Amino acid sequence: MATRESVEQFIQQCEDALRNAHAQYTEAKQLEHYNDTEFSSAQEQIEATYNDLMHLSQSCNAQQREQLNRMRLQLQNLQNEMTLLRH
Repeated sequence: MATRESVEQFIQQCEDALRNAHAQYTEAKQLEHYNDTEFSSAQEQIEATYNDLMHLSQSCNAQQREQLNRMRLQLQNLQNEMTLLRH
């Protein structure tokens, strides 16, 4: 079973990944092809965070799983936006 502390730390990690990816997304919309490496790195970070979230959610209680599900939706939404951006 995942501890409350480990879930909170992971939520923080997710929020950091979201902030970074959102910044790269915003920059990519403005600069187009000038930050390809950083943009791709942010996409990889989102994907890795998503995969870690799915593994962690298997060992959580219902309340923790709900928290992680909300975070999963945010990660997926940004991941989709980044994929659809004509970058």
